[in-house]
Amino acid sequence: MGMFNKVSGFASAVCVAAGFVLFGAASSEAAPDPNFHIYIAYGQSNMGGTADAQSADKVENSRFKIFATQKCSGKGRNTLGDVYPAVPSLFNCGNTISIADWFGRTMADSMPDVTVAIIPVAVGGASIKLFDQDQYKSYLSTAETWLQNYAKEYASDGNVTKTIIDIAKKAQEKGVIKGIIFHQGETDGGYSDWPKIVKKTRDDILKALNLSSDTVPFVAGELLREGCCYSDRVSKLPNTMDNTYYASSENLKGNGVDRYHFNHDAYVEFGKRYAAQMLKAVNRKPVEPVPQKPFGKVVGDSVVAGEPAEIPGRIEAENYDINGVGTGNSSYADNDSENRGGVYRKDGVDIYEGGNNYAIGYTQEGEWLEYTVNVTETRKYGICAFVASGTESSSFSLLLDDKEIVPSTKVPKTGEDWNSYDVLELGEVEFTEGEHVLKLLITGNYVNIDWINVYDPRLAIQPKFVASSGPQTYDVFDLLGAHVGRVEAATAQDVSQKVRALVKQNGTYLVKSRNSSAAIRVMK
Repeated sequence: MGMFNKVSGFASAVCVAAGFVLFGAASSEAAPDPNFHIYIAYGQSNMGGTADAQSADKVENSRFKIFATQKCSGKGRNTLGDVYPAVPSLFNCGNTISIADWFGRTMADSMPDVTVAIIPVAVGGASIKLFDQDQYKSYLSTAETWLQNYAKEYASDGNVTKTIIDIAKKAQEKGVIKGIIFHQGETDGGYSDWPKIVKKTRDDILKALNLSSDTVPFVAGELLREGCCYSDRVSKLPNTMDNTYYASSENLKGNGVDRYHFNHDAYVEFGKRYAAQMLKAVNRKPVEPVPQKPFGKVVGDSVVAGEPAEIPGRIEAENYDINGVGTGNSSYADNDSENRGGVYRKDGVDIYEGGNNYAIGYTQEGEWLEYTVNVTETRKYGICAFVASGTESSSFSLLLDDKEIVPSTKVPKTGEDWNSYDVLELGEVEFTEGEHVLKLLITGNYVNIDWINVYDPRLAIQPKFVASSGPQTYDVFDLLGAHVGRVEAATAQDVSQKVRALVKQNGTYLVKSRNSSAAIRVMK
């Protein structure tokens, strides 16, 4: 579509000068990613979690995912077995946190070279018999209706272990099953065969997945010590199960409502204790948190830190901060761990060759990128972006220090594909002098973004370029000032298309009408 924005009516000359428009220019199954570590989590209500999630629990970690075991349209989980961001609740469509939440977050923080995912299945009030494929039918036949319905949320016939296995088989196409976490037992205080059946459920799952307990650690957690049902059975499981560990519940508090469930802070701490045991099993030590750093430059397969991007100035979308280590230190959130464009950087952000050089693409709602910036003067600045979209549903917003400064803004369709870029004006915003973090948040799927320009509107050149409605004559010059030709065009898209048809060589051209001008870069 070129440099012309039909939605805003015009693009400032400052933004036009910040970049140029580009015109012109069968997959195989990937092997499982050895750095995509998958953990099966099963049990009853404490594994599923009963405490309301708080704000820190809802912050997405780009390297913490779940495989959907229930459909939750309100959370965007519409396909069983697909990978989604791990946000509460992992086990259902509610808003509670579980042991698995902070287990997964801690594992991801402790292993910055991997992405962690959970396969979550938990049925409150259920005996271990529900997870035994030789007993679940007879167990459910005499169970209360509410428990039968609870189990059917995972499997129409109540065979929840088959659901675990089916999802895990699909997960093995993407990554590696690295361990199992388990919390159950409140219902089975008098069941003497409980340790034996726990082992059987684990062994049945591993056998179905062609895995061995030698290489898949199993971590179980103690019951609430101040509750009704605590015993030493969990701590004794390592005596009868190989490669098994337990997480202590010592000093963890209950919810004050019943005698079974932990409170919010206990779930957080318990998840971390599970992770400590799993890390011990896989011989990995927790690492110290490291804050994200400003982008500097790409050197080979590595990214070197630099100085914050200056405001006013142009911020290349692909030059987002370098990821840190630990919760709250991520510089991006992407719905998968693959760079689908396959260029420039070697992390999970989708970058491809487009725009003036590189651009971010394949964007999906909820993904975001952060940029450390330094504002040189407190004042109002204009903001624009160089964008492309082949649909009418793309949008994004901007936040500064997690406070919205540009609300969700629709990106107009710039062409029939995602190769035609256009400048989109985003208005003026007050910035405060000093260092800040600018966040680019995708609010509507599939917008490609080359750069964001934050400029001093006092320096904007008037009049601004606008493609007038109705036919108008545009003269085209090369950068040496030679007149290349003249085009008649009625719309902004006509201008860009006709300039591309007119010129014979790639390059940058100046387009002038009676009242405006713009630079256009043509690549055939």
